[in-house]
Amino acid sequence: MGRRLLLGLVLAVALVAPGTAHAAIPLTPCPDTTNGLQCGTVDVPLDRTGVVPGTISLHVEVLPAAGLPRGTMFLVAGGPGQGSAHVYGLGSADTAEFMRAMLPGYTLVAFDNRGTGDSGVIRCPELQNTSIATAEQGAALARDCAAIIGPQRQFYATRDHAEDTDAVRAALGIPKIGLMGVSYGTKLALAYALAHPGNVERLLLDSMVPPQFPDPYDRNVLREMPTTLASLCDGGLCRAATPNFSADVVALANRIEAKPISGKIISPNGALKSVRMNGEELISMMIDTDLSPGLAAEAPAAVHAALRGNVRPLLRIYDLNLRTGELASEDLSFGLNAATNCADGRFPWSPGTAPSARQAAIDTVVNGLPPGAFGPFGKWSARIGTAYFCEQWPSPSGNTPLGPGPYPNVPVLAVNGGYDLRTPTANAVSVITQFPRGRLIVVPGVGHSVLTADFSYCSQRATRQWILGTLEAPIQAACPRVPPFVKILGAFPAKPGKKPTAKSTLALASKAMREAEATWLQVLFSSVSITPRGLYGGKLANTKSGDGFVLTKYAIAPGVFLSGKVSFVDIGPPSIYKGTVKVSGPAAAAGTLTFAKNSVAGKLGGHPVKGTY
Repeated sequence: MGRRLLLGLVLAVALVAPGTAHAAIPLTPCPDTTNGLQCGTVDVPLDRTGVVPGTISLHVEVLPAAGLPRGTMFLVAGGPGQGSAHVYGLGSADTAEFMRAMLPGYTLVAFDNRGTGDSGVIRCPELQNTSIATAEQGAALARDCAAIIGPQRQFYATRDHAEDTDAVRAALGIPKIGLMGVSYGTKLALAYALAHPGNVERLLLDSMVPPQFPDPYDRNVLREMPTTLASLCDGGLCRAATPNFSADVVALANRIEAKPISGKIISPNGALKSVRMNGEELISMMIDTDLSPGLAAEAPAAVHAALRGNVRPLLRIYDLNLRTGELASEDLSFGLNAATNCADGRFPWSPGTAPSARQAAIDTVVNGLPPGAFGPFGKWSARIGTAYFCEQWPSPSGNTPLGPGPYPNVPVLAVNGGYDLRTPTANAVSVITQFPRGRLIVVPGVGHSVLTADFSYCSQRATRQWILGTLEAPIQAACPRVPPFVKILGAFPAKPGKKPTAKSTLALASKAMREAEATWLQVLFSSVSITPRGLYGGKLANTKSGDGFVLTKYAIAPGVFLSGKVSFVDIGPPSIYKGTVKVSGPAAAAGTLTFAKNSVAGKLGGHPVKGTY
């Protein structure tokens, strides 16, 4: 996909003498790389006041510029908890070529923040590996993680990460740097600009988190959620699933917070498993749809089915989302995430307030908020926020100040997805208006982390033009709507009729194929290896080459099974597949179907059939 993104830029990069950072630290070629990537280490104090002794070694990677040197860009990953060097992977030839094309002339620097990747990663196994169902469970896991980290937990605030960034800048001998932040990385980039405005050359901010966020009760996320959810369905894309996806989510979330739903699904090992879901969990899963196109494709139909009493499809994608959301500490340290968020949070208590007194402070604030503070959701929805998660974090906790500012008057480009649920576009608007040279590009249809998810390449081309000084667009501009990566699934089928026909079987098989594509992408875009089961049996396995999947009696309706190999053809969007599958089962008109692009043809029950899917 990195190669396809590169081609989508339709840009040629002239390779001239590469630019280099004037390093005051020794840089050597990184192991197992051939593109000029250099590695080094910068030692920084654990506590910059000097009261607590100790140092942290930061792993740094530098990719020299290709072409006319323009400057140095620090790549700042998200989380908090992602190490930038680990996440960006500049040793990959495709990644390096893509980044060089989008940021022409810039030497690229990525380092793992303290507590991430190869810079003393924080490991809290229970927090890392447990699916959190309630605010109380999350608070207990955070408290136990704090005990594992020990007293040094107070030195992982965004302020500390910003000072580490300046230490790396100084160690490399660079007077001014650009910063490209993604998600939490935008907050860190802005924090750096507040602390060291004279050292900033420009800011590129993808999926904006303003310095005062996340809100301790996620009010901004909850207020914007209905509008953002509705945007997924613009142009009638969800009409086969539900007349109003946004209203369905609101109604179901409020309902099941009062009375959770439960039911049985088939787990990856083939056994029946009981699953329970409340409103907090539904909202959290909805937020995840902005990073998972497969999940987003199934959510409208699954939520609508649950509202009408069929909870099985929703519980299945909920369980699959939890499984595919598992991450190793090296990929995203939930321990560092907790340490940073619980240091930064604008909580209703002072840093020294004892944990035993914090719940009362939270209750006072939440109960005093006016109607509509959480959009259409009840006050219970505040429980997804960091105030509840950090309630039991040992003192000091919260309200760690950032730099005094003001912001520098430098070029700023923000890019935001129109379907970004966790960092809504309103975040970006609030920030760019604070910069005289601030600009915003919104990409409708794209979710979180735009520059790696926009397969229209509009935002990447705009970024390159901004770097080159040739961007001709309004201060706040929008790209054309990007179609869903996977077509939105229509309503989940009712029980098949007693007398299957070729026509009814074709409709069920086509819907099953579309659902299988969505399921495969949920697994493909994750870091885990599992074999999902169909809603009513069978399984889906990745091919050995990783370019498709194999179905074995895969069923989304009782008694209609699909078996065969399906190959991924093109990104699209929407993505395109091809394959031939056998259709069988007591509720099916048996036969064979061939899928190609968006069409299907074959024989069922001895009758020729064809159609679109």
